[in-house]
Amino acid sequence: MSKDPLLQPYQLKHLTLRNRIMTTSHEPAYPEDGMPKERYAAYHAERAKAGVALAMTAGSAAVSRDSPPVFNNVLAYKDEVVPWIRRLTDACHDHGCAVMIQLTHLGRRTGWSKGDWLPSVSSSKHREPAHKAFPKLAEDWDIQRIIGDFADATERMKAGGMDGIELQVYGHLLDQFWSPLTNDLDGPYGGQTLDSRMKLLMDVLAGIRKRVGDDFIVGLRYTADEAEAGGITPEEGIEISKRLAATGMVDFLNVIRGRIHTDPAMTDVIPVQGMKNAPHLDFAGEVKKATGMPTFHAAKIPDVATARHAVAAGLLDMVGMTRAHMADPHIVRKIIEGREDDIRPCVGATFCLDRIYAAGDALCIHNAATGRELTMPHDIPAAEAKKKVVIVGAGPAGLEAARVASQRGHDVTVFEAQPDPGGQVRLTAQSPRRREMISIIDWRMAQCAARDVEFRFNAWADADDVTALNPDVVIVATGGLPNTELFESGKEQDLVVTAWDIISGDVKPGQNILIYDESGDHPALMAAEIAAKAGATVEVMTPDRTFAPDIMAMNLVPYMRALQDKDVTFTVTRRLLDVTRDGNRLKAKIGTDYSSFTSEKTYDQVVVNYGTLPLADLYFDLRPLSSNEGEVDYDTLIAGGPQTVTRNPDGQFQLFRIGDAVSARNIHAAIYDALRLVKDI
Repeated sequence: MSKDPLLQPYQLKHLTLRNRIMTTSHEPAYPEDGMPKERYAAYHAERAKAGVALAMTAGSAAVSRDSPPVFNNVLAYKDEVVPWIRRLTDACHDHGCAVMIQLTHLGRRTGWSKGDWLPSVSSSKHREPAHKAFPKLAEDWDIQRIIGDFADATERMKAGGMDGIELQVYGHLLDQFWSPLTNDLDGPYGGQTLDSRMKLLMDVLAGIRKRVGDDFIVGLRYTADEAEAGGITPEEGIEISKRLAATGMVDFLNVIRGRIHTDPAMTDVIPVQGMKNAPHLDFAGEVKKATGMPTFHAAKIPDVATARHAVAAGLLDMVGMTRAHMADPHIVRKIIEGREDDIRPCVGATFCLDRIYAAGDALCIHNAATGRELTMPHDIPAAEAKKKVVIVGAGPAGLEAARVASQRGHDVTVFEAQPDPGGQVRLTAQSPRRREMISIIDWRMAQCAARDVEFRFNAWADADDVTALNPDVVIVATGGLPNTELFESGKEQDLVVTAWDIISGDVKPGQNILIYDESGDHPALMAAEIAAKAGATVEVMTPDRTFAPDIMAMNLVPYMRALQDKDVTFTVTRRLLDVTRDGNRLKAKIGTDYSSFTSEKTYDQVVVNYGTLPLADLYFDLRPLSSNEGEVDYDTLIAGGPQTVTRNPDGQFQLFRIGDAVSARNIHAAIYDALRLVKDI
């Protein structure tokens, strides 16, 4: 028996959990037609087979038709969900993993124009800032219907083989009732006393227990401190926790601290990179100490050491490592095998959550197999025959290609023009708030070092350098350089500098600067933050109707906190047409896509963020020498098969280019390019 605190079993009622690591409730937005079908089951099964003790699925499954999902959630109010839940639970149970599901009514945290176009309902007359719909105040018949809906949904989950359910009581309807900030009702469910505010939850619990009995596991994920004036205080949260324990109807407490009604509030509950790790862990320990209840918690616990401390110090019984398991689903297996150094690190980029709140699906920024378990491998299988693979470029695309090729057993050489690996990621990591991003590079370098990949740094490779190695496969991952050619002017803007120039420190910020952002990604706001901190007056301009759309909700929060007390303005729907010299200043000609209106304004400095242009000369030099002339069979690529295109039978090698060497995209695209191509070489 291991003495590792994380590997000790835990007895939760009648259920024996094999260790202390769980994935807390989260919705990756993988359902189809509201059902957790094959992709959903494969995602959780991957973590189950690697040793996770408890998979808490959904975040959250909707119990009522007037709680339409804000993104692609499981519809627990439909009877047809039961067989799909059974397939999901069986897929995890087959690997010894317990499975539960989080149920909720969203209340005002949704919109009326979704689903069946029913009005949103809440204990509050005010709209939630994040979702903007004005709710109706709940009537007595709404309350009774919703109590029944919770019981119905729980019964469906039990029929589907779930080991238990978790009620969502932070930000959603049940919490809206019990928070003094969001209860405007009169009467028995009104906001006058804690008893009345908690009455809906107590009635829901009673209805569930009447329907499924006392043996079925029922817990809560709830806020015990809203961390906002007028809200639930830590003292009241402890009192709530004690009352929950005293009911005898609750089997575990999953503790949250904070609110989620705005993007900044949610970011404090679920911290992103650059924020403190495990900020609410000690408070969760206080709840456990005060109640003696089985206590779970998750909030930026990205590493095994912190998780181990949480259990060893008696702060938690089960520790949630949810985003960490999106980065590496095999954490538990690697702990058991003594391979903690091999764990792919979560870098806190929160690409996963930001994507689902932008109506996408959850993807890990540097594990392209997550969410693609049906087509992409987490464990790379060995190739049947060893090949010589030459890779040019040691950014995220090139390093992922090198990692996968070396795990396939190939002989791999990597050329890199710079003295260090990383490409744009190394530039990104110069920001103190984003320094965790360098782990994307460091982990891959360690993986390559363990497999004897040869690196040639400070080496600007030409075609002769590549062909001298007699490769079987050549992968060009040379990235790109910033584009300064504005379409409207039809010429390269030699008077402007790029966001990269500011971020790298190669160019110092001016005093009055324009940052023109046509890409909508991180470099523009990174440059704005650097310039503003240096004392510059900064205008961030975009032709779009919103600024920085690719940064999305949670990652935008730290930028706004850094910029809003400085001399920074944001201008939307304005397009930079041209830049000319005006004495010792620069004159910007500014237009708009909405009319023929133009204006002029002068600045000390104009900074452009307009994507990158591929550094692809080497690729085109090598094309005539290759057997496929660089062609990729997209149908085969999408289907997950090997590339067999032959356009030049006399060619010496297969040739591919990936990442920004193809076109300006992002880190995830570059890594996905590499994985799905090289896994079959």
